[in-house]
Amino acid sequence: MREGNIVLDKSYQFSLRNVLLSRYLTAEKKEYYLSRQLLRSATSIGANIEEAMGGSSRNDFKAKLDIAHKEARETKYWLRLLRDSSILEIKEADSMIQDCEELLKILVAILKSLKSQTP
Repeated sequence: MREGNIVLDKSYQFSLRNVLLSRYLTAEKKEYYLSRQLLRSATSIGANIEEAMGGSSRNDFKAKLDIAHKEARETKYWLRLLRDSSILEIKEADSMIQDCEELLKILVAILKSLKSQTP
């Protein structure tokens, strides 16, 4: 994987969207706890992918991508909870969930590829 790749770009853009969403949720909806949880997990996806890029070994690279995958799953949970509790508009939540699912698919594909390759 190299700088400027799709998973880095998409995870950064997704993090940015979630920073803005968190700002909206706290300012407009006065929702603090769920927005902090979402912000933490959503920004962790890109941070772990970025760390993976500088991994000291193949195992380190895979471990960071595993964490990013888990954080993406958690982020999807928080987004669904915000949507289903009517804190976040369905259209906005579904757009965010779709982006999250896209990141999950990319991460799963990378992790499967790593598993299939011999060390």
